[in-house]
Amino acid sequence: MAFSGMDPPCYVVGVAIALGRLFDWDAIKINRPAVHAGMGLHLKNDGCFKGACMIHDGHTVTALVITKNEETHLSECLASVIGWVDEVVVLDSGSTDRTKEIAEQYGARFYQNLEWQGFGRQRQIAQDYVTSSWCFWLDADERVTSALRDEILSVLRQGTANNVYAIPRLNWFFGRFIRHCGWYPKPVVRLYPLALTHYDDANVHEQVEIRDSFCVKTLVNDLMHYPYKDLRHYVTKSASYANDWAKMKDAEGKKSSLVGAFFRAVLRFFRMYLFQKGMLDGKQGFLLCVLSSYYTFLKYAELWILGQDKEKEIRNRHLQERQK
Repeated sequence: MAFSGMDPPCYVVGVAIALGRLFDWDAIKINRPAVHAGMGLHLKNDGCFKGACMIHDGHTVTALVITKNEETHLSECLASVIGWVDEVVVLDSGSTDRTKEIAEQYGARFYQNLEWQGFGRQRQIAQDYVTSSWCFWLDADERVTSALRDEILSVLRQGTANNVYAIPRLNWFFGRFIRHCGWYPKPVVRLYPLALTHYDDANVHEQVEIRDSFCVKTLVNDLMHYPYKDLRHYVTKSASYANDWAKMKDAEGKKSSLVGAFFRAVLRFFRMYLFQKGMLDGKQGFLLCVLSSYYTFLKYAELWILGQDKEKEIRNRHLQERQK
């Protein structure tokens, strides 16, 4: 039986909380700074974004967000794109909180797809609703600064048909922006012409499909990312991703071992903390390296468990055949 992505082992949460107490952080939950684009614009009654039209010299752009129970983040995310994108598309996978209400307050076109087939497939479906010439992808826990907004608008004025744009992300991790550990700048492709490409269909860790003919350019300004509310959120989210990753690799015929999982986890810690200079990110850098090594172990342990389940099924089938 694989670990449940929605119910992390109690000892993991306990270790995480103990680490936080060791570093004397307030209940392991530190408020993040607010980042706004500073637009101060309002929506027109028809839901269109006031000031967005005719600003891109013929290139229109849609901001896309996929959601599930994102009422905590969504308002600040959408506020950072109001006034300069031509439309916002929100594709939801079954929220039970105020996600829909918030999206509609900001004039977004809100849709739902309850047949979850993975993150990649969900992004593909969302892109089908786009009517602009360019796609700009955001996660609900991300924010666009005014500097990044201006840079994107500049790109849209001169963007060519085969260019895609990667954006560096600056991650907030329990009281500090992480600038090492292999987490920064680590650009992700988020801006591209609608007709050019789309995301792959990976269940987790999905990526925009890049062909040899594409020219990938990296923007200068950062996309602000606030991925975790507290340590329990980190552990829960990591467990869920690990479970999805293991199922994907198992379907591809991949195998693992517990010894291999252990050594991969140890190597992950030393690579991040020493070679990728995680020690320069202070206490938060140390904690991130520890938790990342745990996530690495969990991924491969999940894959090993799935392999054990398959072997058990095969043995039972052979036993039943002998008994006939």
